[in-house]
Amino acid sequence: MNYVEHALLALAVQALVGRLTGNWWAGAALASAYFIGREAAQAEYRWIEHFGQGRRANMPWWGPFDLRVWTKPDQWIDWIGPLVATCTMAWFVKRR
Repeated sequence: MNYVEHALLALAVQALVGRLTGNWWAGAALASAYFIGREAAQAEYRWIEHFGQGRRANMPWWGPFDLRVWTKPDQWIDWIGPLVATCTMAWFVKRR
């Protein structure tokens, strides 16, 4: 998926939750949490590969937050894009 597709998928999930529950912020939280969790899991695997000798047991709790495994801009954009898109949509719907 490219950056725009991540944001569009997050907005689709948010719209579904928002329309069903009337709570667009809950939809934003759900959709954003998915992409944040996905990228954090990928960061765990990168940390294990680079610093943990291939063993999960070697990874400290802060492993996914280690900036050394967040080296490419797309790793940041993949979770920041959906977060910004869904929060912006929730803000617009709330103001309307």
